[in-house]
Amino acid sequence: MRIRVRTSRTTRRFRALLAATALLVSGGTLAVSAPASASGHPTLDSSRFRGVNWADPRDNYADDPVVPSGLSTSDSYATVKAKATAILTGFRTNLGADTVRLPVNPHSVGTGWWNAYSGAVDAATGMGFKVVLGYWEGPSHKDGKVDDVSAWKSMWNTVTAKYGSNRLVYFEPMNEPFGYSASAWADTAAGWLGDHPGVPRDRVFVSGTGYNDNVTSVCADSRLDGTYLSLHHYGFWGTHTYDEWVEDLRSRIGGCAGRTVLDEFGAPMTTGLRYDDAAGTDNFVRYLRADTDTLRSLGMGSVYWPGLRNGDTYSMEALHGSGTSLSLTTNNSSGADRLRHGWSLTSAGGADRPRARG
Repeated sequence: MRIRVRTSRTTRRFRALLAATALLVSGGTLAVSAPASASGHPTLDSSRFRGVNWADPRDNYADDPVVPSGLSTSDSYATVKAKATAILTGFRTNLGADTVRLPVNPHSVGTGWWNAYSGAVDAATGMGFKVVLGYWEGPSHKDGKVDDVSAWKSMWNTVTAKYGSNRLVYFEPMNEPFGYSASAWADTAAGWLGDHPGVPRDRVFVSGTGYNDNVTSVCADSRLDGTYLSLHHYGFWGTHTYDEWVEDLRSRIGGCAGRTVLDEFGAPMTTGLRYDDAAGTDNFVRYLRADTDTLRSLGMGSVYWPGLRNGDTYSMEALHGSGTSLSLTTNNSSGADRLRHGWSLTSAGGADRPRARG
């Protein structure tokens, strides 16, 4: 039974004052954590993330600054922000996205490029987008481990100092940590949390083990409680029936759907595949339909790979224009429909919303 209790106006004002003092304000942005659960950690809801990756043409693996498609290291902060605004507008208009995942590395953050590149983050948060900043190692190592621990820590200190109080910015300590054993990766992730106690746990994405391909072990580690988990899943990993793809994805999630974001998954979008064909026998069609159906049924968020990456057949969007006059078109409308289906932006049949352009 719910009991209604009257409070005086003075009491209500006092409570409001207490709530107001709990807000951290930085540059006009309120840093508000999600409500706490019984465990004391924020209540997590992965369905909040409907996103795409905006990637460097080099697959985000670089021994110099990462530069997402459409940007240039010669761009100023204002130019990056203007370009990013145009590209993010395309993601929102064409797909319904509200989240973008961007790469960082020490070469990006420890150089002058960071001053300009931050314009992309600022443009996104200014538009209400959630931003996931994830670390990629360099291609000269490519061993699934942090290249230089000291430089990595310095990078994250810089990034969290700038965006730690911005409630729309999330931090992913490492992409695809396949060089670590499950226990060693959990130790590394727990160490990152210990190094950044001021970052709310519900703004951290802890990668799954291996190629981000399983979250069950990090989910079970109590040291990582309160964080989101990031999972990757790709159709080129095998050839399966629709039902087998569903089971494959579910086995990698276990009972952790509520805190898991599928922040990389994708399929060819420039080869003419029809993802609206429920009877399709192509492996990628079966895979993408299985993944998006599973995301929808589990209420999970996702970040497609990639929303934009020049030269990538998986790219959902194509870039047009020059300078700051940029626009996007969708490479495969049926693929975009499946993405929106997974985000529950359409009816089960996917016919109640306008189709993505392209």
